[in-house]
Amino acid sequence: MSDTLSKHPTWTSTASRSPETRPRVGLVLAAGRSERLAGVTGGGSKALIRVGGLALVERAVRTLLAGGLERVVVVVGYQAGLVAAVVDRLAPGRVRAVFAEGWELGNGASLAAAEALVADEGLFALVTADHVFGEGALEPLLSAGRPAVLVDHAPDPDAWAEGMRVRLHEEKVVALSKELGEPSIDCGAFLLPTAIFDAQRRAYARGDGSLAAAVTELARELPLAAVSLPQGLWWHDIDTPEDLRRAEVRLRRSLTKEADGPVSRYLNRPVSTRMSMALAHLPIHPDVVSVTAFLFGVIAAWLLASGRGIAGGILAQLASILDGVDGEIARLQVRAGPGGALLDGVLDRLADAAIVGGLALWALDAGSAPGVVAVLAVAATAGAMLSMATKDRISALGFPPIPERWIALLLGGRDARLLIVAVGALLGWPAATLVVLIATSALSLAVRLWLARSTLRGTWPGPR
Repeated sequence: MSDTLSKHPTWTSTASRSPETRPRVGLVLAAGRSERLAGVTGGGSKALIRVGGLALVERAVRTLLAGGLERVVVVVGYQAGLVAAVVDRLAPGRVRAVFAEGWELGNGASLAAAEALVADEGLFALVTADHVFGEGALEPLLSAGRPAVLVDHAPDPDAWAEGMRVRLHEEKVVALSKELGEPSIDCGAFLLPTAIFDAQRRAYARGDGSLAAAVTELARELPLAAVSLPQGLWWHDIDTPEDLRRAEVRLRRSLTKEADGPVSRYLNRPVSTRMSMALAHLPIHPDVVSVTAFLFGVIAAWLLASGRGIAGGILAQLASILDGVDGEIARLQVRAGPGGALLDGVLDRLADAAIVGGLALWALDAGSAPGVVAVLAVAATAGAMLSMATKDRISALGFPPIPERWIALLLGGRDARLLIVAVGALLGWPAATLVVLIATSALSLAVRLWLARSTLRGTWPGPR
């Protein structure tokens, strides 16, 4: 057996320290098998099932790393070599696998296998690999600063029927069991002290090797805070093929942003999210998609400049849809970062300028006055640039949030701007399209500035 899967790994830990506000180490339990998913796994490990392009174990690890943890330990058991092979390539030096020899005895035994790797930590985060979490769902737990359980107080009936019920007393977790009749269930995520290992041994001595028994034993002597799942966020436990389908749907729907305007929400996202789900399993970096969307925009600009409005309009709208795919794939792969956002923003601005230039050349060829076209082109380009520049500047200056979703109704965002280009190109009206772009950009800019100043003064009472 390799050192990676040794029972007593030699991963050097830092000196013993007092508990910190946030955990530094995460633990992923990925040792079990699932007979109910045999039709999907073909007898393989459930941890290797792909959801949104990532194996469940990889998604769990990346979610913890994205939450700010420095290291992640993955406990493997069933088909240990295959699971560990996935784990070892994720983040060398930060992620490693440990083998649980008694994994068949329950996930409590899997927990015990990692004791040596977290013994010096005040608190460590624990998730089970078959639980998928929406973006931000783990943050309240990771920032709890004390032993805690992430709890869903309003699970849907199917989740409640399958879930681990949680008994609460004064907002503290006192017991976990599927036999309880309590309305709340745990979400498969915990913030635990090292005392959990003594609790696991006591529970196992009584004949119960489950993680729930270990947490219940710990709760008898140490209060565990019940951290509520944030409203609007989600998690999903995958035990059956139907659970897998539901998780895919929830993951796809979660790609819609709260600030999306009507064009993105009702036209672009229904297409782009399905494209992203189909492409996420391929080894395509989101930056490659950003460059591809940019090239679509440049080709659209060339088509418009040559007077081929139908082809140019269609390609401009395709560029708009594809522009959402890069960010969606980054979120699906839990790899979104400022570098990709910066590249995407720069390429979007360049493509916008090229498309406006294409419309202007088309308008000149169609007989519009050169002076008028020059003014329209400069104003439309400025409007496209200022749309994002002011939004970023407001954020950088720390202004209170403004209702971007409501501003999007004014059709000044990039998604609406490219739809206006597509419609105007299909109608064969390049000059009129430039006028509409100027009007919507100017109106959106004026409203955004007014709202920003109003929120700063505390005089904006509307929705956010």
